[in-house]
Amino acid sequence: MSASTTDVFYLNGRGSVAQEPESLRRIPGNRAVWVGIFAELTEFAMFFIIYFIAKAHYPQEFEQGPLKLNTLAGTLNTVALISSSYFVAKAMFAIRQNRPRDSVRWLWGALLAGLAYLAIKTWEYQWNVSLGIHSDTNAFYTLYYYMTFNHLLHVGWASGTLLWAICRVKQGVYNADNHSGMMAIACYWHMVDLAWIIIFPLLYVLR
Repeated sequence: MSASTTDVFYLNGRGSVAQEPESLRRIPGNRAVWVGIFAELTEFAMFFIIYFIAKAHYPQEFEQGPLKLNTLAGTLNTVALISSSYFVAKAMFAIRQNRPRDSVRWLWGALLAGLAYLAIKTWEYQWNVSLGIHSDTNAFYTLYYYMTFNHLLHVGWASGTLLWAICRVKQGVYNADNHSGMMAIACYWHMVDLAWIIIFPLLYVLR
């Protein structure tokens, strides 16, 4: 093989891209996780549709609602999730390059960013309550709590999968030759991040 070691990586742990270019056409991770991802995206799509329907019926509430939310908390959560997705991508690159220790470090960074999101969101809810903002205050806040809490749950169990990936890399289960499970976890994490990137401007920015 003419390619150097650094030029070779394994897309799904099922074959070298340098030796088997057809592996580029395979689904990253596995089919099962993509069924879950599409199901979750469908759920969030329904939330977004409901958002615009409710906004059409309660324009004043949706215009005034974001003004009372903590935009700083929403921005910090956006930074945390974007950073975590970067860390996950770096972890995948490291495992493909047969650098498990570096991969674990990046995964820890992603997990800590996910935990930071959970901590900030918990504080934000407490801040809302102190201002008298509850789920039954009006239609905007009902939708705000429903969407953000549902997303918080996704971040919670996705963070658990990152911890699982760390354990599997340390055990040598995920490596340069076999990392389809880790790829599935990475794909799911990016989906959670994508959902928040849409939720943030809808709830905190748009008037």
